[in-house]
Amino acid sequence: MSKYFSQKYQSLVPYTPGEQPKDAKYIKLNTNESPFEPSEKAADFAKNALSTLNLYSDPDCTRLREKMSEVLEVNEDNIVFTNGSDEALNFAFMAFCDDDTPAVFPDITYGFYKVFAAVNGVPFKEIPLSEDLSININDYIGINKTIFIANPNAPTGIALSLSQIEKIVSSNPENVVVIDEAYIDFSGLESAVKLTKKYNNLLVTGTFSKSRSAAGARLGFAVGSAALISDLNTIRYSTNPYNINSLTAAVGLGILNDEEYTRNNCRAIIANRKLTEESLKELGFELTSSSANFVFAKHRAISGESLYLKLKEKGVLVRHFSSERIKDYVRITIGTKEQMLVLIEKTKEILEEEK
Repeated sequence: MSKYFSQKYQSLVPYTPGEQPKDAKYIKLNTNESPFEPSEKAADFAKNALSTLNLYSDPDCTRLREKMSEVLEVNEDNIVFTNGSDEALNFAFMAFCDDDTPAVFPDITYGFYKVFAAVNGVPFKEIPLSEDLSININDYIGINKTIFIANPNAPTGIALSLSQIEKIVSSNPENVVVIDEAYIDFSGLESAVKLTKKYNNLLVTGTFSKSRSAAGARLGFAVGSAALISDLNTIRYSTNPYNINSLTAAVGLGILNDEEYTRNNCRAIIANRKLTEESLKELGFELTSSSANFVFAKHRAISGESLYLKLKEKGVLVRHFSSERIKDYVRITIGTKEQMLVLIEKTKEILEEEK
């Protein structure tokens, strides 16, 4: 830290991304990326966009919004595109939280919420998950704060139903409710996007990083009433109106023109998740009920940290969190069937070594 660093940020604890190792080749099951390459249409559209890189990108993402409005069945003015869904979430903290309107979110959830609150000087409250690591919706009924909920939640993978989300939204008409749907496409549940047509205080965020195989492109979006989207655009135009570069916009458009490819990948990941859950349970693991592209598992014979380290030694990366309530767990991204079979085999070896 330099002597010039603003005092207001000196106590800031930044978000810690998952490992992106460069020292060795791993089966990478630690950052919830898709194991599948993007649609071929993404590459085709990006290639066609190369000739326009001498020009600024379209700040309105016109073609992207047109196509996404078809896919999500909402109006174009109900959508804004962002540099990953992280940017949409950060904009929401900036736009809808202040000293008079604190933020609230679960104590175990996406770690960036706390960082966004801190960097924006927003007071916040963390609500403990239930003993089974699920969200108790009664904790959020009429709470009169800006609510942030990941659904399915991370790192637990546990999801709320659409009716449960609606109860939270309808009970807080004077406050914005943000539903972070980074993993919704793996859940088999209806998206809360349909509720944005009914409730003006609901903002739903999404990403191309998971189900649409484009984590490296950094493309996210938010859906809500035209007024909420206008608020986010005020923030966006006050920070970086060209937040989506031309290649990323082209990649996104190509992906949206191949929704069947996305759906097939989701079906494969859901099948591989089921295989992984069944195999881990046979090995004595306890798992949460995950509706995401990962599982959250612990074993009585080995600590979460030890399992993470031993798997890393054997060439498989998973993620471990040191928070007290979840330190016994590891989060395992669902990859290809072949990758998951390697994970299971290496886990068996480790459990045998622990005897």
